Amino acid sequence: MRIYICDDEEKILQDLSALVNACCPESRISSFSSGKELIHNLYKQNCDILLLDIDMPEINGMEAAKELSNLSRKPLLVFITSHDELVYQSFQYHPFGFIRKRFYQKELPKLLLECMEELKKQVRHFCFREDGKDIRMLLSEIFYFEADGNYLKLFAKQDSYRFRSTLTAVENTLQSCGFIRIHKGFLVNQEMVKTINSEEIELLDKTTLPVGKTYAESARKQFMRYMR
Repeated sequence: MRIYICDDEEKILQDLSALVNACCPESRISSFSSGKELIHNLYKQNCDILLLDIDMPEINGMEAAKELSNLSRKPLLVFITSHDELVYQSFQYHPFGFIRKRFYQKELPKLLLECMEELKKQVRHFCFREDGKDIRMLLSEIFYFEADGNYLKLFAKQDSYRFRSTLTAVENTLQSCGFIRIHKGFLVNQEMVKTINSEEIELLDKTTLPVGKTYAESARKQFMRYMR
């Protein structure tokens, strides 16, 4: 899960980043001190949750929120403000929630939990296009994805598919849904894992896949958390 935080107050930005990291230790957190910097990065790499200060110089939070309509996938938007009267003006951007700066330590953990639950509800299927056909597949049917040049191979219970995408793009979409990166070339559904060690992983259908050294420790920790 990727979380962006944007606030022009350095101290608040640092405090929010620390709290988000404590609440969501597995997330990839990026901090931005201006709306311009945020927008530039959103077009390079989208996020799942956006914590956005409303009152900022140059490009304020509402102006930055307008840009979300141009993205192929909109993040869950959470406005941060020290001016309660601005909340009503922001409704047009359909925020998921609000955080008051003076109460962020109390309000943010609860709202992050609600965001994660919402993301899980949203992603029950994976949609892709193969040979001119749009395919919608239940996540519970998918075993793993394998990188294949500019394409991905998807291996499911009944069949396999090949479509144009990148493993990183799919990982960003499905990370909060229990898909584990075990190698630069493989993304695995944790529900399909039978055993894992530092060198390979065995799936329920007896398929074995290599585990990359870079991913071994984080993959093992994720799987152990899932097992508990």
